[in-house]
Amino acid sequence: MGASSRARKGNALKPVKICGITRKEDALSAAYSGVHAIGFVFYAGSPRHVDPGRASEIARALPPFISTVGLFVNPEKIEVEKVISEVRLDLLQFHGEEEEDFCSMFSIPYIKAARVKPDLDLVQYAACYTSAKGILLDAFVEGVEGGTGKTFDWSLIPHGLPLPVILSGGLNPENVTEAILKVDPWAVDVSSGVESSKGIKDAGKMAAFMQGVKKADV
Repeated sequence: MGASSRARKGNALKPVKICGITRKEDALSAAYSGVHAIGFVFYAGSPRHVDPGRASEIARALPPFISTVGLFVNPEKIEVEKVISEVRLDLLQFHGEEEEDFCSMFSIPYIKAARVKPDLDLVQYAACYTSAKGILLDAFVEGVEGGTGKTFDWSLIPHGLPLPVILSGGLNPENVTEAILKVDPWAVDVSSGVESSKGIKDAGKMAAFMQGVKKADV
């Protein structure tokens, strides 16, 4: 992939984000399993949606050095501002058709998601978001904005992307080692692959996912 991910290969454990956290106990299990970040979904159309009050309570309970990420899908500016006034977030994630000017207008850095399909030029897409900290690659499923549990064809990811790659889309404890070895992303992101039901994380699956990430650290 891009130079940032290649430089990291073999040097350290890939950063891991577990998204769609809705419960404090799941956030703590994720933290103690060794993840680097947790994600809150502020998109009302998602079964993993969490309100700012609950997200703030969960964020306050986290131990040190765990980043918090807020996911939005085509939000209004006032909606983002309300969330970041209530919740301690380290990073924003925009998962819709938001343009760069919108994504970069807040006081918090952001990553931009792309739903990968054969006719999407990822190099051109990434070039439209030069202010982003990274590009998150997810599976394209018609009418679904994310959290589908579907993988995509990793060969569609071109070399030379100008942003660090966060690989998402259908990752789970069984395939994450292979995914890292094939794609060599900067980081990986998982949601449904470590759940017992939608929005409810499974501590055993999260631990197994982390073991799969560690296996790729060779």
